[in-house]
Amino acid sequence: MRVQQLYLYQFKNYAEHEFHFHEQIVCITGKNGSGKTSLLDAIYFLCFTKSYFVHSDAYCVMHEKQGMRIKAEFEKENSYQVQCILRENGKKEFAINELPYTQFSKHIGKFPVVIITPDDTQLITEGSEVRRKFVDILISQLDENYMRNLMAYNKVLQQRNSLLKKWHELADKDYAVLDIYDDQLNEYARPIYTARKLYIAQLKQKTNTIYNFISEASENIEIEYQTQLHQIELIELLRQNRQKDIVTQRSNYGIHKDDLYLTLNEMPLKIAASQGQRKSFLFGIKFAQFEILKANLDTTPLLLLDDIFEKLDEKRGEKLIQFISNQDTQVFITDTHIERLQDAFAGIEKKVQWIEL
Repeated sequence: MRVQQLYLYQFKNYAEHEFHFHEQIVCITGKNGSGKTSLLDAIYFLCFTKSYFVHSDAYCVMHEKQGMRIKAEFEKENSYQVQCILRENGKKEFAINELPYTQFSKHIGKFPVVIITPDDTQLITEGSEVRRKFVDILISQLDENYMRNLMAYNKVLQQRNSLLKKWHELADKDYAVLDIYDDQLNEYARPIYTARKLYIAQLKQKTNTIYNFISEASENIEIEYQTQLHQIELIELLRQNRQKDIVTQRSNYGIHKDDLYLTLNEMPLKIAASQGQRKSFLFGIKFAQFEILKANLDTTPLLLLDDIFEKLDEKRGEKLIQFISNQDTQVFITDTHIERLQDAFAGIEKKVQWIEL
């Protein structure tokens, strides 16, 4: 899969700009604030129907402007034009070959993508929500039913929590309504748990292999799927702990509490890993995501690599270039220093396109 061209109108710091890409490896250089990351985010947006960096589409609109438009020409077995328009009134429109989507979720997985950014170290340092999001992004590109079940689960969870908060002020409680919500949560949670268990096992094995390739080490990386559903079905957990949920006014059990426990040589990765080891892990888990997508889909994902060579030692940099150059995929790489990228790719046979912003 390739991106042939990209058009941006009032997207972040681009008033209007068009890019054409003609090589498998595209290196984008320029000073901070020149639009390198925004270019990558526009490609990600068109693959995933939303920005990787901001929660609200409104933050993607150029400052003091109203509305934005982005479109790209993707080449797979055929040519596809993907376009997103955010109207002045905030209405979002998404279309492929000028055919609009009624459900944006149906677009996920058609143009798979993996992105690596400096902020992705949050996978190691931050709370469980970040790691669940990572897993959800991976599986949603592989399984349309997963995305549908996850959206349905979160909607019922919100309704259940709203009911529990209302009960705090009510003497009479209608437990029949809570029974309905519990049954629905259990129904949606079961396939989500099954998918997470399957792909996290693959993620664990591939991450460890790639980590040791990048770091030239023989260390043990473990990714443990932590969930309350390993031993018991959710419906039983909800029934056994109903009183606790009523007292705390929230749902304390379910797949929304899942996490990944990361270790390096049996020590918590967050504590034990050096800066170099953290970077190796980040490349390991992201490239594992890439390999799982490649193995399970009919097309090879795009790779978007933002400022990855910053504070990266020479050996890891060489291994990173080796991994990238061995992939049959289009890769977009940004850096503030053109000389650093030129040196990194000097020894590879593949042609490189250079874009300086």
